[in-house]
Amino acid sequence: MDHGTVNPAMKLEDQGITGLGAVYYNLSAAELQTAAVAKGEGINGKGGTFLVTTGKHTGRSPKDKFVVRTPEVEDTIWWDNNPPMDPAKFDTLYTDMLSHLNGGTAYVQDLFGGADPAYRLDVRVVTELAWHGLFIRHLLRRPDPSELNSFVPEFTIINAPSFKADPAKHGCRSETVIALNLAKKLILIGGTEYAGENKKSVFTLLNYLLPDQGIMPMHCSANHATGNPVDTAVFFGLSGTGKTTLSADPSRTLIGDDEHGWSDRGVFNFEGGCYAKTINLRAEAEPEIYATCSMPHTVIENMVYDPDTLELDFDDTSLTANMRCAYPLDYISNASETALGGHPKNIIMLTCDAFGVLPPISRLTPAQAMYHFLSGFTSKVAGTERGVTEPEPTFSTCFGAPFMPRRPEVYGKLLQEKIATHGATCWLVNTGWTGGAYGTGSRMPIKATRALLTAALDGSLAEESFRKDPNFGFDVPVACDGVDTALLNPRSTWADPAAYDAQAAKLVQMFSDNFAKYVPFIDEDVKAAAIG
Repeated sequence: MDHGTVNPAMKLEDQGITGLGAVYYNLSAAELQTAAVAKGEGINGKGGTFLVTTGKHTGRSPKDKFVVRTPEVEDTIWWDNNPPMDPAKFDTLYTDMLSHLNGGTAYVQDLFGGADPAYRLDVRVVTELAWHGLFIRHLLRRPDPSELNSFVPEFTIINAPSFKADPAKHGCRSETVIALNLAKKLILIGGTEYAGENKKSVFTLLNYLLPDQGIMPMHCSANHATGNPVDTAVFFGLSGTGKTTLSADPSRTLIGDDEHGWSDRGVFNFEGGCYAKTINLRAEAEPEIYATCSMPHTVIENMVYDPDTLELDFDDTSLTANMRCAYPLDYISNASETALGGHPKNIIMLTCDAFGVLPPISRLTPAQAMYHFLSGFTSKVAGTERGVTEPEPTFSTCFGAPFMPRRPEVYGKLLQEKIATHGATCWLVNTGWTGGAYGTGSRMPIKATRALLTAALDGSLAEESFRKDPNFGFDVPVACDGVDTALLNPRSTWADPAAYDAQAAKLVQMFSDNFAKYVPFIDEDVKAAAIG
């Protein structure tokens, strides 16, 4: 039986998806939350929030993500990074998943991936859990009712957390599976309640589809100067490096916090909401994000709370360090109504350096920007992926390897062309450690990071004197208003300078070893920027 606030132009049975019981199409946030509470999926929190835990999966499961190997995509997928699944195994998985869902309740949300109507993707998300429908309704772009009347999905996601895959039968690795069939325009997710898999599946789709249209998909946040979309900045970085925090600048207009495209028209957000980490969140440091944690229908995921008062504990990581809140973009008072911006004037690459070697900010040449973009150095932060309990140094190319279905050079070349055509000043910002490596040093002061970014974006930092970093060759400012000068020279923050030198040499060699695989595919100027 079909239910919903808008009668869809295309029902599930029109897509060959049959056997379900009650199907609810395009329920509102309030309706989805009411259903989720009634089913015992979670509880209502303070301010009308929704409190939920996701069981053993409190982060993404990248090793359980597969791309179906069909002739249509054989020559375009980066198979070393995207494990293949046999088409026949996928068909069996699809049949078994629908059989598992037979007679059950399903929640359908018809949504857009992309704020620019010229490039957006029409996505149908079918969820077993009502709160997953609420989550993805926040995170993707919500059509107007008039648009829903003619909505025909280009891609469909079916998410069944209670389904357990069989590796031998379905060609996967474990009971958890995320399988993308680009030829059939279908994504199957099973065996995990972690809601982030929904949004990252759409991101992976857009990362595959948009390069053919000359659009650079980016794992980045973005903002622009208030009243001046031409002055746009993008912030590349993996989870935990500060994309959401640093782009939510009250003096600038937020375009989005995680996923964007760069077309010949400028920057556009893929999403309609934010998925912010809440560990150690404080009203004083991040008032806008903090406020969303007591606003109606915000999904509070994997946070410890007082069972009597429902007060949230932002410091208790006993469930996970990857505690999060998901909310619509318009909950941020300075969010852009259009989620569109101009061509980036500044490109910031965020890294969380657990070695304590990199300066808090460095200015990059275009060739150096390409080098660091392809390198994608950072540290995995505790909780972002299963099994990560403390920061681990890693190289994640394009600052988003888990979501990149094409080879890194495809995205690197697009970024290189965009910078050459439109111009941008590129910066590398370390939000990681200073005064020593992880375990010895301390985390980079966020006030210093904000001050340096403000100076970079308003142009005043470019007027300062710069020194050449002896390890990486990029330019480092020697002073900035509001920032301790010693912080700008990481060697001086270490108690033992010789130990810093040894650590720096180790990191330089790691960069060089990692980058060797890209040398056959890159231009000579980028090769010259490489180390070693």
